[in-house]
Amino acid sequence: MRNCTLCPVLSVLALVAVPTVLLVAAAPVAQQAKPESTKEWAVHDVNRPQPAMVATPAGKAPSDAIVLFDGTDMSKWTGNRGEAKWTVKDGAFHVAAGTGNIRTKEGFGSCQIHIEWMIPATCTCEGQKGCNSGIFFMDRYELQIIGSNPNKTYVDGMAGAMYGQYPPLVNACRPNGEWNTYDVIFHAPVFKKDGALEKAGSMTVFFNGVLVQDNSEIWGATAHAAKGTYSAHEAKLPIGLQDHGDPLMFRNVWVRPLAQ
Repeated sequence: MRNCTLCPVLSVLALVAVPTVLLVAAAPVAQQAKPESTKEWAVHDVNRPQPAMVATPAGKAPSDAIVLFDGTDMSKWTGNRGEAKWTVKDGAFHVAAGTGNIRTKEGFGSCQIHIEWMIPATCTCEGQKGCNSGIFFMDRYELQIIGSNPNKTYVDGMAGAMYGQYPPLVNACRPNGEWNTYDVIFHAPVFKKDGALEKAGSMTVFFNGVLVQDNSEIWGATAHAAKGTYSAHEAKLPIGLQDHGDPLMFRNVWVRPLAQ
């Protein structure tokens, strides 16, 4: 190849003519610091921020929880027609048959919830009759509450079932007259701007300390004798409890909002 005596001069002129923005784009970009939630840390980095401390007193709600019922009143709840009509007695609240469902005044999306419930010993369970209720996340996705010890019904409608969708992995229900506990991790569905489903919701449920729903994907809003379907809704909605006409009791209800 023949040497070009003008090449160095032409190269300088070409660089001068290139817009500054292109030179910046061509240069190596310094890596921006990631937000704390996504930053990658070295293993065992002592400078990594500590999680927030949460007090967990025995038998009580964690210190960062929202207490929905503290044993005294229904001030965090509302009814179908205003004030919640369910009754409070001996540290628990009782379904007042015929007064309708109740729901939280505050809306929630993804959350951890703890709730204790009892079928009175005087109740007789016959399939879906006599000892039935339910907890509805976002007022539409139901985790079934019903006496299932003993009581035979369709398995996607027994205690610990995601109603009409998934039976529980096992039957962990205690006999009528004893308290049962649900500890639930609920992840709310996510919708696109056009209303289409982007990510389905899910539930993980511990029933009296036993895993009965393992990150089960929600099909859609609960429906009787039909497969649930999704329709777009707000990111936060109330949590509801069902009046099925049966005298169930509830106590020690608290919730911890979670990131999506």
